[in-house]
Amino acid sequence: MPVVIGVLRETVLNETRVAIVPEVATKFKTAGARVLIERGAGIQARFPDSLFTDAEFSDSAAILATANILLKVQPPSLDEVNALQPGALVVGYMQAYARADLVKALVARRVTSLSAELVPRISRAQSMDALSSQASVAGYKAVLIAANTLDKFLPMLTTAAGTIRPATVLVIGVGVAGLQAIATAKRLGAVVEAYDVRSATREQVKSLGAKFIETGVSAEGVGGYARELTAEEKSQQQEVLDARIAACDAVICTASVPGRAAPRIISKAAVERMKTGAIVVDIAAEQGGNCELTRAGETVIHGGVRILGPVNLPAQLPFHASEMYARNLFNLLKPALVKGELLIDWSDEVFAGCVLTHDGQIKHEATRKALDVLNASKG
Repeated sequence: MPVVIGVLRETVLNETRVAIVPEVATKFKTAGARVLIERGAGIQARFPDSLFTDAEFSDSAAILATANILLKVQPPSLDEVNALQPGALVVGYMQAYARADLVKALVARRVTSLSAELVPRISRAQSMDALSSQASVAGYKAVLIAANTLDKFLPMLTTAAGTIRPATVLVIGVGVAGLQAIATAKRLGAVVEAYDVRSATREQVKSLGAKFIETGVSAEGVGGYARELTAEEKSQQQEVLDARIAACDAVICTASVPGRAAPRIISKAAVERMKTGAIVVDIAAEQGGNCELTRAGETVIHGGVRILGPVNLPAQLPFHASEMYARNLFNLLKPALVKGELLIDWSDEVFAGCVLTHDGQIKHEATRKALDVLNASKG
C-alpha cells in the first residue's frame, strides 16, 4: 500500500498558509504517495481545490485516521495528535520549547515528529530549510510595512518642488530575513545600513550595496547563529548602535535564535533619541522583540516614534510562502520515499538532526533537557 500523506486546513488564528501546493502534490504522487487534502485547505493561500488535480479530498477526521504522514504549518493540536495512528509521522513547525504538552502527547501516542525549526543548517539541507525560506518572506514584508508606515519617501526624488532626500533604513540582524530586508530596502531606493554581531556577514551586507556598521564586536556562533555577548561587548555594541539608530528613519529588527528569547538590542533610551516620525519594525516580536518597547501584534507609540511588532509575517504573503514551505517539506521527505513507502534512514544527519519524537521517546537532546528542567521546576 502506498504511503498516505494528509494535509489539513490550518486552524490557528490568522494562519493563511497551507503545507502543500498543487505542484508539490503532483511530486508526491509521482514519488508513489497518495495525497489526501481537507477540502478548502488552500483557499486562503489562493490555491483552490480545483488546482489539486493529483490529490484526493476528504474531511479532517478521515484524513487523521488514514494518514501515515501529516504535513502541517503550525504545530498540530492535541486533538489532531490523538486522532493519528500510532507510528504516524508529523512534519512541520513544532515549537517544542513552548509546547511541552504537545511533546508529551506525541510521545504518548508514539507519533514520530520532524520539526521544521530543527533542520540542520548545512549545505545539503538548504532546499529543506523552512526557517530560511519563511524568514526571507518576513524580511521582504517587513520593509514593505516600514515603507507603508513611514511618513517619508524611501527613494531620493527630484521634483519640480525640489529634491527629496532618501530615507535611511537600518537593518539589525543579517540572517536570511535581514539580507532580504536589506535587498528590498535597496530596491526601493533607501540608504541602507546593517549590523550583525557576526563579522562574517560584513561582505554579505556590502555585496547588497549597504553599509556595514562596525562596532569592534564579533560573536561568531555555532550552526550559523550568534553566540551570547558578554556585558562588556554589549556595552560597546550599544554605544555605536544607539548613535546609528538615532540617525535613521526606519529600523528593521530581525535578530533571533529559534527556541530562545530574542536579544534586546534597542533600549527605551535609544528609542527616545530617535527622530520624531521614525519607526521600528521588530519582526522578532514573537520571541520578545529586539526592542525593549516592542509588543507582539501591536503598534506602540513612544515619544513620536512608532514601534511595530508584527507577528507571523509569512502568513501575509501566503501564496509564495506556501509554495516555498511545501517545497521544503517535499525536499525533506523525498529521500525517505522509496517506491511509495516511507523508509527513514535515521543515520542521515538531516533526519537525525530534525527528529523531535520517535518510538515513544524525545529524540532531540536539547528539547529533552529543556523539558526535564521545566518539569523539575514544576515539581
